[in-house]
Order: sequence, then C-alpha cells, then structure tokens
Amino acid sequence: MNSPPIFSICAADPGVTALLGTSPVRLFMFGMAPQNIQKPYAVWQVISGSPESYLAGRPDTDQHLLQIDVYADNASEARTVLAAIVHAVELHSYVVRYGGESRDSETLNYRSSMDVSWHTYR
Repeated sequence: MNSPPIFSICAADPGVTALLGTSPVRLFMFGMAPQNIQKPYAVWQVISGSPESYLAGRPDTDQHLLQIDVYADNASEARTVLAAIVHAVELHSYVVRYGGESRDSETLNYRSSMDVSWHTYR
C-alpha cells in the first residue's frame, strides 16, 4: 500500500508554500507537528481506505480517505490555507467533504477541515 503523495504535491505548489513555508513546509503527518510550531500549519491522516478489488486479478490501486486539518490564529487564515490545499490537490484527488470548523478552548487555535479521496497505484 503506497501512501498518498499529499506532502510532495503541496510542497511543490507555490500557493501552499506561500502560506505554509518551505523550510519546513508546515504540513505534517498526524502526530508529527512539532510543539509550538509557527501557525498556520496543517496535519493529515489516513482515516480509511481499501484496495480496488477485481474479480480477475490482484488489486493495482488503493483508495485512501485523508482528513486534512489546518490550524491558524484566526478563522480567515485557516480557510485561506485550506483553499490553497484544495487548489493544490484537486487535480490529483477528490475533495469529498469540507469538514467542520472549530476553535480549541485550550490553545485558542482555529481549525478548518476537509476530507480527500486519493487513489494510488501499487
């Protein structure tokens, strides 16, 4: 099972890197964002997936459902970063859900979320 190339796609997109930086690109796999990282930043995780099964033969494609969450100092910034990520990934995947928005009561970070369906070849 290959991981979706979300990081490489976003890291190559000037709209994303204008907002999330380049060294590092502040897009992290879940649990990997450093403590006290500069905002805005985004995290992603695989929330489900399945092989593309065929009656005659082994699957050659896997489908992954990713959740992407953007954290920022204000709602407008979170939405702007999410829109840049949408623009970067929508030619490579399917945006299937614009998720919820919230504000964390402890960190006061604003969060904007979406889900993306991504097919990868084995």
